[in-house]
Amino acid sequence: MKSISSTRFITRTGIVAAAYAAFTVAIAPLSYGPVQFRFSELLLILIFFDRRYAPGLVLGCALANMYSPLGMVDVVVGTTATVLALIGMIHTPNKAAATLWPALTNGIIVGLELYILEGYPLWMGISTVAFGEFVVVTCIGYPVYRVLIGREKLAEAIRIS
Repeated sequence: MKSISSTRFITRTGIVAAAYAAFTVAIAPLSYGPVQFRFSELLLILIFFDRRYAPGLVLGCALANMYSPLGMVDVVVGTTATVLALIGMIHTPNKAAATLWPALTNGIIVGLELYILEGYPLWMGISTVAFGEFVVVTCIGYPVYRVLIGREKLAEAIRIS
C-alpha cells in the first residue's frame, strides 16, 4: 500500500511540475519581466488541498525560471520567492488571506531582483509583480479554489492521499 501512495505522490509531483513549467513557458512574454501574469501560479491553490504538492510547484517554478531572461539568478531568486509564498500559504489558516503570500513574496523579492539586475524602478517592480500575482492567485485562484472545494468528489480526487 505504501508503494501505491509513493507512486501517486511522485506521479503528481511530476505532473504538477511539468504543468507549471509548460504553462509558464507557453506564455513567456507574460510570465517574465516587471509586469507578470504567470497563470501557472493558479496551481498554487493545490497547496490548500494537500501540502505535498509543494515539491512539484517548487520544481515547476525552478524549471520555468530556467527560461527567464534573468537566467540562473531567477532560478534561485524567483524559486526562493515561491518557496516562501508556499510556506506562508501553508501556515495561514484563512485561505483568502493565504492567497496574498505570493503577491507579497514575489512582489518584494522579484521586484528587488528586477531593480538590481535590470535597473527597473524598485517600487514599480514590486508593485507590478505583486499586482500580477494578486490578480492570478487571489482574484482568479481563490474563486477557483472555492468552486473546487464545493465539489466534494473533485476535491477528494485532487488530494494526493
